[in-house]
Amino acid sequence: MKGITDEPQYSVSLLDGGTALSDVINHHIEEQTLSEKSAFFVADLGVIMRQHVRWRTHMPQIRPYYAVRCNSSPAVIEVLAALGSGFTCSNKSELELVQSHGIPSEDIIYSGVCKQVSHIKYTAKNGIDLLVCDNEAELRKISRCHPNAKLLLQVSTEACNPDDEMGITFGCSLKDCRRLLESAKELGVQVVGVRSHISSTCDDDQVYSHAISDARCIFDMGEEVGFSMNILDIGGGFSGSETQLEMINCAVMSMVDLYFPSSTGVSIIAEPGSFFVSTAFTLAVNVISKAVMARDCQDQKQSELSANEEPEFQYYMNEGVYGSFSSKLSETVIAAPSVHKDTSLDLPVFSSSLWGPSGDDLDQVVDHCLLPELDTGDWLLFPHAGAYTLGQPLFPPTDSTPPPVHYVISSRDWVEMQDADAGVTSETTMKNFSWIPYFLGSCQTEAALSVPA
Repeated sequence: MKGITDEPQYSVSLLDGGTALSDVINHHIEEQTLSEKSAFFVADLGVIMRQHVRWRTHMPQIRPYYAVRCNSSPAVIEVLAALGSGFTCSNKSELELVQSHGIPSEDIIYSGVCKQVSHIKYTAKNGIDLLVCDNEAELRKISRCHPNAKLLLQVSTEACNPDDEMGITFGCSLKDCRRLLESAKELGVQVVGVRSHISSTCDDDQVYSHAISDARCIFDMGEEVGFSMNILDIGGGFSGSETQLEMINCAVMSMVDLYFPSSTGVSIIAEPGSFFVSTAFTLAVNVISKAVMARDCQDQKQSELSANEEPEFQYYMNEGVYGSFSSKLSETVIAAPSVHKDTSLDLPVFSSSLWGPSGDDLDQVVDHCLLPELDTGDWLLFPHAGAYTLGQPLFPPTDSTPPPVHYVISSRDWVEMQDADAGVTSETTMKNFSWIPYFLGSCQTEAALSVPA
């Protein structure tokens, strides 16, 4: 490869104006017709760019710090770094990953709440000073291992509804904040701001209002104790919908203008994860086995299915909850996939369930959906598959690895990502796009762009 001295870490395919993402998926499926039919992802990096533009349009006063645990793909890290995002890391591996891409230490937050001592020492050694803390035990560990740390005090927020338990499980309560602030002062550890957590299922704008007003109270407590606090982190929980962004823009920014006007010098940040990557990735999986049974008679054997009974199908895929669908273990609902085959005819659909390959009772990916009858070897496509899908397999039934990712970008997005005025505000620094330095060959259906490691 001319002009490239290092071994490429990954490659990006440049698509011309007549090539759609579905064409790329078709190409990679056709490549596997005589091979193992392994699952794979296709990631459109242009989607990440457009999501960032949407963020800067709706939330121009709030700098995003991407939550790396959501998707740690190297292309995602480098695109967002180029667009001026900061990063939040929940463990040492994520810290090392982000730093390996040249992210400045001041643009990194160590967000892990229960930290290993060795990880705290790593942040101290590498100049990563922004750490999250929500209890006195963590505070004392930090004071011993990283006395120069700058803490964000994580505060719990109200749940959005009675069924949402996540809103009250993160952070200390408002009444405990003064004690923690006083302890930090005694230990000589600096507190520079407040971090809130709001669930992505939240649709109540009053929760955002309460979080901002609570933060104002904590800032006032901090000033009384002797801290000069200047960072307000409204946390994560961004689903990516236009409606949610508009709601947050109205609810949060009106409260920010009231309690944290620009004259206070307070920086407002947030930690979107799924927002950037969910819609950018599509997962293609293969049907490796099937079973048929009578509806509502799942204890019957297949041979006992009569001609008058409507069948129900169980399909087994080469990816399950111990792999790319691990978010199902935390009760995330996996949407029904589309079928990758000619369904132009008015085919009947049947009640179906989708399972991973392990044979485990927990390995059910989709408990009910309507699909035409499938055959072993058919492909299913899961869109919106970019969040919490690319980690190492959990307890894999075989020696498996995560599915490969095929990165693409359209020629139009390619041009816009090199244009600092392509819908990005002047506050966003378009850093060096070292991840895409060479265009090899002519702009045909798929022209490979090799990325040096």
